[in-house]
Amino acid sequence: MIQFIKRYFTKFIYLPKWILLCFLLGTISGTACAVFLLSLDWITKYREEHFFLIYLLPFVGFIIGWAYYVIGKGISKGNDIIIDEIQFPQKKIPLIMAPMIFVSTLLTHLFGGSAGREGTALQMSASLIDQFTNLFNFSDFQRKILLISAVAAGFGGIFGTPIAGAIFAMEFCIAGQVSLYAIFPAFLSAIIADKVTLLWGVRHSQFSMGVIPDFTFQTFCLTVVVAIIFGWAALAYIKSSQYISDLFGRWVLYPPFRPFIGGIIIVFLILTIGTTKYIGLGIPTISEAFLNQQSGYEFLFKLLFTVITLSSGFKGGEVTPLFFLGAVLGSFLSVFIPLPVYLLAAMGFIAVFSGATNTPLASLVLGIEFFGMEAVKYFVIVSIIAFIASGKSSIYKNQKTIHELNT
Repeated sequence: MIQFIKRYFTKFIYLPKWILLCFLLGTISGTACAVFLLSLDWITKYREEHFFLIYLLPFVGFIIGWAYYVIGKGISKGNDIIIDEIQFPQKKIPLIMAPMIFVSTLLTHLFGGSAGREGTALQMSASLIDQFTNLFNFSDFQRKILLISAVAAGFGGIFGTPIAGAIFAMEFCIAGQVSLYAIFPAFLSAIIADKVTLLWGVRHSQFSMGVIPDFTFQTFCLTVVVAIIFGWAALAYIKSSQYISDLFGRWVLYPPFRPFIGGIIIVFLILTIGTTKYIGLGIPTISEAFLNQQSGYEFLFKLLFTVITLSSGFKGGEVTPLFFLGAVLGSFLSVFIPLPVYLLAAMGFIAVFSGATNTPLASLVLGIEFFGMEAVKYFVIVSIIAFIASGKSSIYKNQKTIHELNT
């Protein structure tokens, strides 16, 4: 009887404890995301009005590279550190990760790098929240849940997709696994972070969708074909990132010189092509892809700019560039595939993300949160098939499958 009462009491206090923690976690993460997004918006506008900043990109790259080489050597792996600590808890994530990734990402965007924002949000959220581990005397298992919830809050707050954020947090460290114990804290943290971000006055991107065609055998076959293409596109991004990273690592032995050289290449490309369309987040082009057919070279240029930027050592996320790649590729495929341009852009948007991150469930829910339920049948197919077509590779090097974790 006493044992039953103790077990019941333990379960009873679990709920209010984690509700309070999630409110704290969501508020901190949501505020961090809001400050970052508002800063990023201002920085992007300022860069567009002052083109000369582009010429300083190599020197800023050297500063970022030097800072991580001298001060932040232990946090240079970024998101993979979070994955490692969720899989095999060892030591607290350093608090310095939050300000360093915040400042370095803003500098990357201000001076013309091509990068995203989700990596910054995840690292800020995880490093800030992990400081509570000792304060609350968490066990390793409880700390895992805390870090998963922090990732969920960071993703949900930065994109305004809390449900996808919660699922992403559970998939991105162990592909194919969703932790039952982390479901409630992850969902609640992501929802609160999203609400807090909105309270700060942040407005997330929205994309136009038209009438969704009936789901027939013909549209099913067409969807399978484009899903495979999107999966291969994700694989192309992963492999090219690995290849360019290896080149920089092999030929440029002093790490701070890597983003310096990468910056020179980016500046040369901008001046050669004659446009700044492929730097920064690229949100205007993503929105345009849903309305008008894009050219095939849009995909290639954005891939080139992003791979050089991030592989050389500049900081930022990869998810928004993946959205760009998928949306413009889908829009371009409307030349050959008899499906609406907005539907193909939406499918590419989530499918390339699914293939590159190995998070098919999160990608499906992301599509629903961004575009609604009307195209859910199409989203199910492209999320799963792109995930399969891209193979085991992922933009997160330390991500493991359930089988790998158990061997």
